[in-house]
Amino acid sequence: MKVGVIYPQYEYGNDPAAIRDYAQLAEALRFTHLEAYDHVLGANPERPGGWKGRYTYETPFQEVFVLFAFLSGLTQTLGFMSGILILPQRQTALVAKQAATLDVLSKGRFRLGVGLGWNEVEYIALGQDFHTRGRRIEEQIQLLRRLWTEPLVEFSGRWDRVEDAGLNPMPTRRPIPVYFGARAEPAVRRAGRIGDGWIMNFNEPEQAQAALEALDRGLAESGRTREDFTVEARLPYGEGDPAVWEKLIRGWQASGVSEFAFNPLGSGLKTPADHQAAIRKFAEAMGLSGR
Repeated sequence: MKVGVIYPQYEYGNDPAAIRDYAQLAEALRFTHLEAYDHVLGANPERPGGWKGRYTYETPFQEVFVLFAFLSGLTQTLGFMSGILILPQRQTALVAKQAATLDVLSKGRFRLGVGLGWNEVEYIALGQDFHTRGRRIEEQIQLLRRLWTEPLVEFSGRWDRVEDAGLNPMPTRRPIPVYFGARAEPAVRRAGRIGDGWIMNFNEPEQAQAALEALDRGLAESGRTREDFTVEARLPYGEGDPAVWEKLIRGWQASGVSEFAFNPLGSGLKTPADHQAAIRKFAEAMGLSGR
């Protein structure tokens, strides 16, 4: 059983030493990977038209590639995954370069989790079209994989063009595994068709059954099954009850889930020390450190 841990972006603060301590503790507790959310900008709730998004300009988010580059030099075995990077609001070739560089510097410890996002304000600020993001991400994945595996690329798509050029350095893993964060049926099917894995965001296994069926349809379209694919479920800290965690793990495993990410966010933890105590409690209760 692979169990990673969510980096508590907007609850943890910005002290570099505390951020280092969280990653090194996660590694010592034998979590397999650290997963971080992505947002570039937060909107002002007082803006014309108002704002209904969960995060605002007062919500802190470290940029994921910079965060992981910092932490990869302070760890030895801990993997890293964006959970998720909002790919269509970013330049494809630049993401390919950043991911490849991080994969080299971390010695193959990086997986790229991608998704469509919901914050149109970010898309506007980054010069991208919010309304074509579903179609664009498919083209982007195609180009990313070519840039990660071919020394020179000729590519002419609707949104991206590469004229006989390539990355150097290329990544350690060719291609870097791409996971999709998705919830809507078309997006889940897309994950099955073109992804290497799916990052789920359901609280209970029963809530995910329709989405798992959509995933299976997408996998079938690409001639694959779940044996060729990784499904990750998130395990909330909740009230900190190990019995609840064990029940969730059993339920998810019965649904074919093979990987987990422990999520301490949204559980009332206030300080870095609180968050470190939470991941230690989970790891000890689940026997991770004794594996």
